[in-house]
Amino acid sequence: MSVITITEKAAEHIRALLASKESAVGIRLGTSTHGCSGLGYTVDYVEEPNAADELVEDKGVKVFVDRKSLLFLLGTQMDWEDSMFSTGFKFSNPNEKGRCGCGESFHV
Repeated sequence: MSVITITEKAAEHIRALLASKESAVGIRLGTSTHGCSGLGYTVDYVEEPNAADELVEDKGVKVFVDRKSLLFLLGTQMDWEDSMFSTGFKFSNPNEKGRCGCGESFHV
């Protein structure tokens, strides 16, 4: 079982991001202290892989999962949403116990 799953729409967007930054070999997914519920998702370019990160290779992309965030992200689905009201990565995380009212942060 993979740590996270990546939808085809998310993979397409990751490929586009990596094409625009030639020095990047993938993206890193993690969490940080954020918002009123405690945690927020982080997505960054990876130029130098960190041996401690968990590597997920799926649909032709590499997503490095930050080791410190691993327990918070197990089983998460990473998707891409482009709608009238929201554009960005969307995460369906079975570990979330709640979100803040604005949807910017979550807690486990």
